[in-house]
Amino acid sequence: MSQASRIPLRADAARNLRRILTAAAEAFAEQGGDVAMEEVARRAGVGVGTLYRRFPDREALVVAVVRDSFQTLVDTMREAQQQEPRAWDALVRSMSHSQELRLSTPPSGPLAAPSRAALVADPVIRGLRDDFVEVLEQLVERAQAEGDLRDDVGAGDVAQLFALVVKAGRPGGGRGADLASGRALAVVLDGLRTGGRTTLPGRPLAPGDLARP
Repeated sequence: MSQASRIPLRADAARNLRRILTAAAEAFAEQGGDVAMEEVARRAGVGVGTLYRRFPDREALVVAVVRDSFQTLVDTMREAQQQEPRAWDALVRSMSHSQELRLSTPPSGPLAAPSRAALVADPVIRGLRDDFVEVLEQLVERAQAEGDLRDDVGAGDVAQLFALVVKAGRPGGGRGADLASGRALAVVLDGLRTGGRTTLPGRPLAPGDLARP
């Protein structure tokens, strides 16, 4: 991290940054990664010059949005882990944040096309992905020990299933996509709970079994 990036932002600059990241995340979630920078500036209520001074190109903005969304997701999972009495409830609460999930899971998400190489190479995103896997593994192991999560799945299975669910909330899908995502999530959760009768082939997947983007 550069020395400049460690200098705290002025209050107005911090507010502008938050508005830009929020607007960009919403635009990407709704329309995909090809939204015009001018549209992001309009949504954020800032000038195009302000946007470009902070983010010189789309790639820099995409990386910042994925970092921010991933950090929000990891923070949400840790908070749920601490606050929920049972790991299953923490897992459900964590995985209900569909926008953060959709924006933090390249290359399958809407942000993949414009900036895949930058996302894969970014050390902050890689570190956050590792944090996500660590918390997920803890929740899965605890939920299984508590008897709420079937014992023939691994954290890799859970991650893969939820990655498929968030694809249902595709950009531009509107309320129908949100409904589809919610229903798919409910079906997945029902299948993950203890009592599932279908025998799964093979063995439980660990996160390392999944191809790293």
